[in-house]
Amino acid sequence: MTIKPLADNVVIKATVAEETTKSGIVLTSASKEKPQIAEVVAVGPGGLVDGKEVVMTVSVGDKVIAAKYAGTEIKVDNEEYTVLRLSDILAIVE
Repeated sequence: MTIKPLADNVVIKATVAEETTKSGIVLTSASKEKPQIAEVVAVGPGGLVDGKEVVMTVSVGDKVIAAKYAGTEIKVDNEEYTVLRLSDILAIVE
């Protein structure tokens, strides 16, 4: 199954979170934060959204930083994705 976002929506897949801190402390699943860096999987067409022209500035394969707890989490074919608006993407990681 494929996901095709509409309007200014973007589908991202979170990168794997760190299991240990820099000092070597192993984190439990309860203490881990939701990862903010993710890879763009699909991008909507943009266009006219709420009366304003939206030009999509990300493309499939980009690594991005998304706002914490933004978007809607979905599960497709045992993979977890997040669908969020372009405005919830804070930066592109180069």
